[in-house]
Amino acid sequence: MAQKYPVPSHDKFLALSTTSVGCGPGGGTPMIARVAVVDYRGQTVFCTYVLPTNPVTDYRTSTTGIQASDLQPGNALPWKDVQQRVAQLIRDKILVGHTLWQDLSVLGIPHPAVATRDVALYQPFRNSLRSTNQVIGLQTLMWHLMRRRVQDTHVCALENARAALDLYRSHADEWEATISRGQWPSFLPPSTFSRCYL
Repeated sequence: MAQKYPVPSHDKFLALSTTSVGCGPGGGTPMIARVAVVDYRGQTVFCTYVLPTNPVTDYRTSTTGIQASDLQPGNALPWKDVQQRVAQLIRDKILVGHTLWQDLSVLGIPHPAVATRDVALYQPFRNSLRSTNQVIGLQTLMWHLMRRRVQDTHVCALENARAALDLYRSHADEWEATISRGQWPSFLPPSTFSRCYL
């Protein structure tokens, strides 16, 4: 008889999202500018702007809504402090998000793959949109699966964390039941980001 695993309690979950600006030539290299962590009920646990570690060459303001003034001392925290705080918060937690490998990459924090619930990789979501081979944007997932608009004006880390959480919660029982049967209901993240997972 297959071993049964208890469904994790709600306090084991946190949702994470980041917003990046661009550095380097043409602003093509992502650099974290904002991070948001929320609990299972969507309450803010931690949300802050992050001081740049390199010169910002593209604030991506039309997409991110972030201005140069947001990333100044007084408004933003040092990257190292943010990294330590987030690492501390998510330790031993199940992490919910959308394209978590991008968030973990810009934070420089690895996390156990089995302790992630990435709505961008969840097979039933991709199947329902007939897109098994590519990542579907959070905006598209939210509209097709929950009939809810997100990112209407710009990308907001707090809104994205809550949206990913809502998507997860809408399928949480089915998702956890699959895992409890010893199956993994998600596609693998891009192999180039394998360093982001333990």
